Amino acid sequence: MTFLDKFEKFNRKISMSMEWVGVAALFLMMIITTVDVIGAKVFLKPVFGALDIMAIAQLLAMSFAVSATLILGRHVQVEFFVMLLPDKAVAIIDCIVNALGFLLFVLIIWRLFAFGHDLNIDGEVSSTARIPLYPFAYGAAVACIPACLSYLYMFIDSIKKVIKK
Repeated sequence: MTFLDKFEKFNRKISMSMEWVGVAALFLMMIITTVDVIGAKVFLKPVFGALDIMAIAQLLAMSFAVSATLILGRHVQVEFFVMLLPDKAVAIIDCIVNALGFLLFVLIIWRLFAFGHDLNIDGEVSSTARIPLYPFAYGAAVACIPACLSYLYMFIDSIKKVIKK
């Protein structure tokens, strides 16, 4: 087993573990929505800060599931044109796309850490429940690291394919 295979296996394990945080956030969204609707309609008592909790849970669900979605190949890809190209051209396009994906996630992680720092310094909180927002920006940044590593792995793998062909 090569270093690259071990790296991919390690990153896959981390990504699948982080996905459970996203699943828990999705479950929390479902519970909060149900309790809020029943509380508001039946008991005239909505859940305090339900919109704040929903927004934070959406952030957690998306950011913690992005790397597992990427690894499992569940992202939308438009490749009807690429399929018509020769194998060497497809490998080069994959290389470029993976490099751009890697750079995009490096920027996303960097800006989320910077944003989290700004939120912390400014003391930003959610509008109704007054939940501090900076931990969630940091959490989203950390959750994007496996996606960045996945793109790095796919970039190196696509370089190997370009060299082979």
